[in-house]
Amino acid sequence: MKILEDNLDYYAQANALRDVNSYLKFILGIGAILICVVSPGPVAPLFILFTLSAITLVFAKIPVGVYAELLLIPLTFAVLSVIVILFLSGGGEPILTFSIANVPLTVTSGSANLGFLVLVRTFGGMCGLFFIALTTPMIEIFSVMHGLRVPPVLIDLSMLIYHFIFVFIGQAIAIHNAQTIRHGYTSFKRSINSMAMLGAMLFIRAWKEAEDLIIAMDSRCYDGKLELPGQQNPPKPVAIASIAVYLGLCITVAVMTSTIVPFR
Repeated sequence: MKILEDNLDYYAQANALRDVNSYLKFILGIGAILICVVSPGPVAPLFILFTLSAITLVFAKIPVGVYAELLLIPLTFAVLSVIVILFLSGGGEPILTFSIANVPLTVTSGSANLGFLVLVRTFGGMCGLFFIALTTPMIEIFSVMHGLRVPPVLIDLSMLIYHFIFVFIGQAIAIHNAQTIRHGYTSFKRSINSMAMLGAMLFIRAWKEAEDLIIAMDSRCYDGKLELPGQQNPPKPVAIASIAVYLGLCITVAVMTSTIVPFR
């Protein structure tokens, strides 16, 4: 919560790759995500996981602690997904058999390979997403979307949603802190009541913030279209070549290692 509220936008504005053309950073991140998704083997996503993390940490100079804490966000989802895959998919030879409450469970080589592939795809894709989020301010991402001819109504909705994410986070933290000071979470019953009150107050506060935003926009002659910065730093040939070589290398690794599996 603290990282999402404070650090993401700060590092997007202050990182060492801030002045690199936003289109190039967007292409690099999205390209890495797509390669992770379509890669038939786990080697290419692993390669992207380590290399793109190194690019983010070394070239963008993002602190290791911040980056590691961000990678913990999808950890629970990824681990739960892998556990389900391990025991609900089959194929191959059994490599682990045990029982829980007289229910036999078996992990096969096929399920282990699929679970590992899903795990590395998840974290490889998240590294691509975090690269974009940590190196490119959101306003520039919206500008890139505009340049890619995304419908203006979708861009405007995305901008408003992005604004209200932080409104919700700020209001939720303020209300939760006030409830904690008043011993609102000292028992299970009080916690349920406090959470219900927090949800209701959050809805009311967000509604009021939306009305205030509409009034502010109308007072500034809002005509139904949000303006975006149109200028971008011109892409440097070295940067273009580096991204092309990197993505080409990732594709080569994915093709050449498509048959490699960790469990046989």
